[in-house]
Amino acid sequence: MTGDADADLNTMTRAQLLSTARAMRHAIRTHRDTSMHELCWHHPGMWALLPDSPTGGQIVPDWPQFMRGCIRYRQSLDKQLAQAPRSAREFGE
Repeated sequence: MTGDADADLNTMTRAQLLSTARAMRHAIRTHRDTSMHELCWHHPGMWALLPDSPTGGQIVPDWPQFMRGCIRYRQSLDKQLAQAPRSAREFGE
């Protein structure tokens, strides 16, 4: 989403733009550097950096669709991070 959703950038000072860029980089790194079970979690800190909310709010899939998506996501990690260490640690341990 661009255009009107980013209009606030036009009124920011250089210092505000740099602060915003640093906050975004921090959130992106936090998201990137998650591991284990945290990979599947919602990261509200990243979304909170945006001045706008999603049109229509958030949509949450029903359980069967959610679980199929989680499985596909985990399968993609086998391809994208094939050499990453694996763990048998359960969620909450």
